Amino acid sequence: MTVLHALVLGIIQGVAELLPISSSAHLALTPYLFGWEEQGLAFDVALHLGTLLALCWYFRAEWIEMIGSAWRVARTRRIESAADRRLLYLVAATIPAGVAGVLLNDLAETTFRSPRIIGTTLAVMGVVLWAVDRWAPRARSIGEVSLRDALLIGAAQVLALVPGVSRSGSTITAGRLLHLDRPSAARFSFLLSMPITLAAVVVKVPEAVRASSGDHLPLVVGVLSAAVSAWLTITVLLRYVSKHSFGVFALYRLLLSAVVFATIASRG
Repeated sequence: MTVLHALVLGIIQGVAELLPISSSAHLALTPYLFGWEEQGLAFDVALHLGTLLALCWYFRAEWIEMIGSAWRVARTRRIESAADRRLLYLVAATIPAGVAGVLLNDLAETTFRSPRIIGTTLAVMGVVLWAVDRWAPRARSIGEVSLRDALLIGAAQVLALVPGVSRSGSTITAGRLLHLDRPSAARFSFLLSMPITLAAVVVKVPEAVRASSGDHLPLVVGVLSAAVSAWLTITVLLRYVSKHSFGVFALYRLLLSAVVFATIASRG
């Protein structure tokens, strides 16, 4: 792992994690397409630390409010405010992906990283994202998310264990299917990503540090570049979807899928 490779992978992680185009697919495909040595899932997940830092900073007001809610709920044992309910919904929505991550971790590190699987899921989810975003009503805001909505969006997050599906893509699609407007679907997706990302980082970062064999500079560069690119991506995406559809991302997924299958064919 060179510093340049880590820089490129960090930027890819920061951008692709938050856009509905699958960071895991991009991180798995980058060494495949460019002939680099496979960096491994532990390094990929370690890069999520940068994304997590960007999310914590961008949504700091919401998380400070929900931390206060957690303290108040623990003390009073009552759910009273909108922040209390949002905290409860995020916790409930995180459980399905957490359980699936434990049960399917081995497959996520091996079988699911197949270029053929990634090419297929990129295309299929691209079509699904476009269709749902094109025809689903945009009638509800993030403040109208119910416990049922949160559980359904959380269940959709499980699909992201397969590279190419995209965690943000699956959760944004589920949010739009439940008639959330585009900015609300994206915002809830970003908030929902933080607990499961934190859990993955806690598990995988020590493994990535051990694998670096004492040379931690590439890992540090990767995490910092992921943090900066993720913060910029959040800012741009929330502004973009307030006026535009997710169609451009669906088109990109289809084009990338075509590149993957063309590369597979050219290599026999």
